[in-house]
Amino acid sequence: MTGTTTRPAEAAVRPVAASATRRAGLLALRGAAVLGKRLLMLLVLLAVVFAAIELLPGDAASATSERGEGAAGLAARRHLLGLDRPVWERFADWITALPTGGLGTSARGERVTDLLAAPLPNTVLLGGTAFVLTVLAALAVGLGASARPRGIVDRVVDLTSTAGFALPEFVVSIGLLLVLSLWTGWLPAATVTGADGAPATWSMLVMPVLALTVPQTGWNTRIVRAALADQAATPHVEAARLDGLSTGRILLRHALPGAWPAIATGIATSTGMLLGGTVVVETLFNYPGIGTVLAGAVADRDTPVIAAVVACAAALITVVLLLADLVRARTLGARS
Repeated sequence: MTGTTTRPAEAAVRPVAASATRRAGLLALRGAAVLGKRLLMLLVLLAVVFAAIELLPGDAASATSERGEGAAGLAARRHLLGLDRPVWERFADWITALPTGGLGTSARGERVTDLLAAPLPNTVLLGGTAFVLTVLAALAVGLGASARPRGIVDRVVDLTSTAGFALPEFVVSIGLLLVLSLWTGWLPAATVTGADGAPATWSMLVMPVLALTVPQTGWNTRIVRAALADQAATPHVEAARLDGLSTGRILLRHALPGAWPAIATGIATSTGMLLGGTVVVETLFNYPGIGTVLAGAVADRDTPVIAAVVACAAALITVVLLLADLVRARTLGARS
């Protein structure tokens, strides 16, 4: 009796297991293809960085030379930095050392890994905090506006999110400095570092984080609102509405899951804008991050440092994009 009942069950399970294995294999291949595409884009981006710095007037030797240094000294410095070699040779040397963690030597003779060791965690803290706040605020405001489409709250959110996104980071930073520092004295205007190189107090993070969060929240709120509006027109959400479910339940249980792919893509796309804004914000608030290092490196025409910062930012953006792809694959796979 047992054999006659289990054999059909096993026969039914095998195709399901084979289908799951096939889907996992296809997902792995797709992930490998996406990762390969991202790495190729990173390679092209770094090559463009090397070429663009080469086209700038001056070079690292003249930018970092001592006052009154003669032509012979400059020529010796150019030879020491390898600037007398073709740019493609320098790029090949730098990119082949990258997989082993070698980021080269700066024009001032420092290892680039040592140069970025202290400011990189500060930038990750600043950008990560702003990123988390942006996601939470965009979801909360977008859901609140979607509760009553074309209502007063929705219209106010539409207006303020557009205004917030339109404001560049330096305008938001100046406004925060005027209100929260110069007029009220609530927060310090500039960042002071402690012995470990990090901001001395948590209050020094508030204005830089807000300066990054406000524009990105405006952008992502519009993404959340548009994705939820698209889902509101789908049959299953309409059916939930006709069944008399509450607005909160419809939004959270029926509309939001289907909106995740568009929301995840929008958030991932804004990561690059957020990292670009950190350069401006760190400079304005004297924040000790890689934005300050990057500004100095551009002034020095310091190609290894600039390329290393670009590589770090690109790696971080790649990780976020891969996570967004994973969210899209899981959501769409669950619905297929």
